[in-house]
Amino acid sequence: MKTANKKLKQIRDGVVDCQKCPLYQTRTLPVIGQGSHDAKIVFVGEAPGQNEDKTGRPFCGQAGGILDELLASIGQPRENVYICNILKCRPPQNRNPLENEIKACTPYLEGQIEAIKPKVIAALGNYSMAFILKKYGLEDKIEGISKIHGKVFKVGESFGEIRIIPLYHPAVAVYNANMKETLKKDFLIIKNFLDNEK
Repeated sequence: MKTANKKLKQIRDGVVDCQKCPLYQTRTLPVIGQGSHDAKIVFVGEAPGQNEDKTGRPFCGQAGGILDELLASIGQPRENVYICNILKCRPPQNRNPLENEIKACTPYLEGQIEAIKPKVIAALGNYSMAFILKKYGLEDKIEGISKIHGKVFKVGESFGEIRIIPLYHPAVAVYNANMKETLKKDFLIIKNFLDNEK
């Protein structure tokens, strides 16, 4: 078994048995992550919603449909990328993640990033952006997503250089169709980077 597969399986088993915060008591299924273990891009959302909690699949509701459309717009099938969240369990009524939940859950996310070794981390929304920038020592760059979306930050990881690109969460386009164009423009930044990697 490839090292990445082995590590991601250990993470999956850890999440299934996890009781590090109270969310395990109210979840239906944990939402661990989905996609290619060799992905160049890891998309990190906030937390599972109702549809995700029922299926165990990340981004399978309306926001997921928009994410699929955005991926198609840059010629990336969903199975080429890896999609996960900061929290692996749904917060009740889709409320915002709490600090203690983020602290308990993010070692799983860090393990996923280490196993996959992506070239790009696309942070979807404020919570994801704030955690990822803090993780890489870029606290001073944290701003609201409306100011920071589409910017590219280069950071070093143990496995090489990566780009962090904060993006609006695809759910914004569910409530405001005009935002889809902004998201499409931001996704072109990912496309340009991948094209230059070839």
